[in-house]
Amino acid sequence: MRIIRAAHLGMCFGVRDAVGLALEHADAGPLTILGDLVHNPTVLSALEAKGIAVAQDVAHVKTPTLMVTAHGTSERTLARTRALGFTVVEATCPLVRVAHRAVLTLAREGYHVVIVGQRDHVEVRGLTGDLDRFDVVLEDDDVLALEEHPRLGVAAQTTQAIERVRHLVDLIRRRFPRSEVRFLDTICKPTKQRQSAAVEMARQADVVIVVGGRSSNNTSELVRSCARYCPRVHHVETEADVRPEWFDAAEVVGLTAGTSTPDDVIDRVEARITRGEAAPRPPSRGLPPRPAIPDCAPPRRAVAPGAGPPRSSRADRSRAGRSRRDRSSPPPYGSG
Repeated sequence: MRIIRAAHLGMCFGVRDAVGLALEHADAGPLTILGDLVHNPTVLSALEAKGIAVAQDVAHVKTPTLMVTAHGTSERTLARTRALGFTVVEATCPLVRVAHRAVLTLAREGYHVVIVGQRDHVEVRGLTGDLDRFDVVLEDDDVLALEEHPRLGVAAQTTQAIERVRHLVDLIRRRFPRSEVRFLDTICKPTKQRQSAAVEMARQADVVIVVGGRSSNNTSELVRSCARYCPRVHHVETEADVRPEWFDAAEVVGLTAGTSTPDDVIDRVEARITRGEAAPRPPSRGLPPRPAIPDCAPPRRAVAPGAGPPRSSRADRSRAGRSRRDRSSPPPYGSG
């Protein structure tokens, strides 16, 4: 059995920076994070072990310093929080800030804003928190429920799948042919990289393992994307979730991970797949190295010991995929 990693997987620079910022401020004094800094239980447990508190409501914050999560929040919320006397540290991902600016540009130019995303997700609440009127859509039925406006401005939650967003934008244009529809692509580059790399990997695999938090939207999108190309896809948070029976008769296992998944968690999942039972290891710290890594360079595409030699070229990968079974593209997103 051979294991192949997606060319892009695991922690992005926004998550690494947010975690590094939390550790830096925790070293300086008591810190509370308002909500989950990132959607990964390993990382959250490691932060808790460092003495960092978490509160889901500002009324429960007991420290003078409060941190906003990587998902961002609205200017209105920031102003209310500072008015309560807190020192506010923003760990907002820079690419989420780009999405905020795009949404405010649409509103300022007179468009009725439509966000493609999960209505109750913390990022979407932040994107819409400074707007008086807006809509949020995620499925075809949501678009059918929209009211007509002369100008519609569409942006997206940064971790949405680009295929879904384009499909919904096209549906909005067809539903309102007399309206001006402007789309600003706010899906972040790390999400797009991981999505496309996961699809390329899933085309070659008999089984795919996706590593990431259950509440992580970008991880869930990876699961859905891989399932369109490989019939056996499993979502795990750690190596403890891996089951040996998943790999019966599998020749190639694909491995990818969400943008908040630590490297050592991915490594231990791979070890569990390779050996059937991971060797005893120290508990994961779940934290990125300090200082924070400034970019999203892809990790090594390693093949575990004893799992067979890696393929040497893209052509080899292509031939291997064709020789096994047809992995042709499925119908466009949303059809059927």
